[in-house]
Amino acid sequence: MSDDTLPTRRAAALDSGDCNGTFRWRIDQVWGEGVGILGGPPKCAKSWFGLDMAISLASATAFLGHFAVRDPGPTLVYLAEDALPQVRARIAGICQHRAIDLAQLEVHVITAPAVRLDQALDQKRLAATLESIHPKLLLLDPLVRLHRLDENSSADISALLGYLRELQRRYDVAIVVVHHMRKAIRAHLGQALRGSGDLYAWTDHAAYLTRSGPGGERLRLTLEHRAAPALEPLELRLVSSDDGSATHLEVASSASPSRPEIPTTHTPALTLDERIVQAIIRAGHPLSRVQLRDVLRVNNNRLGDILNDLERAGRINRSDAGIVVID
Repeated sequence: MSDDTLPTRRAAALDSGDCNGTFRWRIDQVWGEGVGILGGPPKCAKSWFGLDMAISLASATAFLGHFAVRDPGPTLVYLAEDALPQVRARIAGICQHRAIDLAQLEVHVITAPAVRLDQALDQKRLAATLESIHPKLLLLDPLVRLHRLDENSSADISALLGYLRELQRRYDVAIVVVHHMRKAIRAHLGQALRGSGDLYAWTDHAAYLTRSGPGGERLRLTLEHRAAPALEPLELRLVSSDDGSATHLEVASSASPSRPEIPTTHTPALTLDERIVQAIIRAGHPLSRVQLRDVLRVNNNRLGDILNDLERAGRINRSDAGIVVID
């Protein structure tokens, strides 16, 4: 091929993923091979969540004690707001809870006092570090401490995100960027991310941690994927051993913590059209017909008939981006 042309392959020669041609997860149902945002308001255990991902992949142990690791290997983390002794203590606590030998753990911590991903020198240093370690996952926490750009500027942020996307593809590393959300949470959680809308558009995966209930004691996890259906929201909790040395996150419930529990003895079964509408609302983003069929586990022809009825009634709108509920 001439140097004047871009590299190409015929469609049949492209990598089809795993042996079944399906989506490839690094952590089952949580994170794949791409890039994404771990978002939430302050004090929502985002750093605990990110470290659990890194430790799970490095140790091949279940993430949150619940989700299987599919592609384990070394991981690389940078926690810009935490002192190194605190980072070590957090990692050691999770390892203690999982009975993991910290000395054997392939979690590599960037110890530089500052990393500026809008600067060419630090971009080059990070790329060289990835080349040296070959991690399965790179955790950057939080985005606001990694640059001095205008986060509301699409031009500034898109250049930074383009650099991270290039790293992901060049080094086959899943990238998790921790980022803050506005306090006023919207129905579409991705739209509550601070700064340019390019952040939301960039994500292959997103994990949102939000609080609800009196005093904000309930911690809710909402997952979102570009190319795979998402799980129902989960309730998490941050727990510690009696001496406080083994703090860790764990799954508390699969029920949506934002909705009040209603006694099932007096609750009529939802009709399929109601289930469709609720599934789209809970997802927080447009869903395709295939995604709805997988979530609801219904006959494809019946699903199509109900979608047609909902569209005629003006309750949903269908486009190339997917199906959305009309308020």
